[in-house]
Order: sequence, then structure tokens, then C-alpha cells
Amino acid sequence: MRTGRLRTVHPVLWAGWAALAAGAVLCVIGWYGVSGERYAERQLPYLASCTVPGAALIVAGSVLLTHGRNALAAARVEELHGLLVAAESADADEGQSAALPLAVSGDLLMVPGGTLWHRADCPLVSGKAEAVPVDAKLLQSGELGPCPICEPADETD
Repeated sequence: MRTGRLRTVHPVLWAGWAALAAGAVLCVIGWYGVSGERYAERQLPYLASCTVPGAALIVAGSVLLTHGRNALAAARVEELHGLLVAAESADADEGQSAALPLAVSGDLLMVPGGTLWHRADCPLVSGKAEAVPVDAKLLQSGELGPCPICEPADETD
């Protein structure tokens, strides 16, 4: 599922690389011309005709590459969002499985050094050997917050 926006990004990237290459060539020609002249009044034409436009092309190429990369990233995010929406609508069609909670265990676990507590069957801690039962002192002091994935907040009320 490729978007039309993704196809319009590649010419911008190619134009950016072409501008960078042309600018580099002009700067080299300008440097070569300036280095062969002894007097400043003979160096000015090389600066005006090659080096300054070459530097401008390098800046323009950098801007085009940056814009192209940002547009490419935005197109990919848009494509992923479309895939997520399509998957979400497919899940909603299944009916009851979408309404079931992710985790239902009554046991609360935490990871040492973490800031959240989880249900024992939460996908973030299930199968982790370092997960330990929640200390009641940490819960009462407010140092741990509920996991937004498994939502065990109703267990402590």
C-alpha cells in the first residue's frame, strides 16, 4: 500500500543530490580559477560566476534533501497510520475479542527500578524473570503508577 505522496518525494531527493553535485563542481571550478590568478581583480569573476552560485546550490540542495527526507518520513507515517486503521477496523469487525481486556490477572508485578506496576499477565512483564511482586510500601508512597497497557488501577482502590 504505497501512497501517491511517496512517489512525489523521490524527484525532490534526486533534485537535492543534483544541486549538491552541481554546487560542488562549481565551487571546485571557482577555487581552481581563483588559485591560478595572482591579482584580486582577476579572482572576482571566478568568485561571482562559480563559487557564490556553487555555494548557493549546495545550500539549496541541502534544503531539498532535508525537505525530501521529512516528506518521506511523513509519507511512511501516513502509510503506517493507514495500516493501523485498517487493522483496527478488522479487529472491530470480529466483535467480542476487541472488547476483552488485555490482561485480567489479579496479581500485581513490577520491574525493579521501574516506575509502573502491572498485572501478572501484562505483555510488558509476562515472561520476564526480573519481574517481582509489588511492594505495598511503594504503592502507598505513590512511587509506582499504573501501567497504561493493562490498567491495574482498579486493583488498588
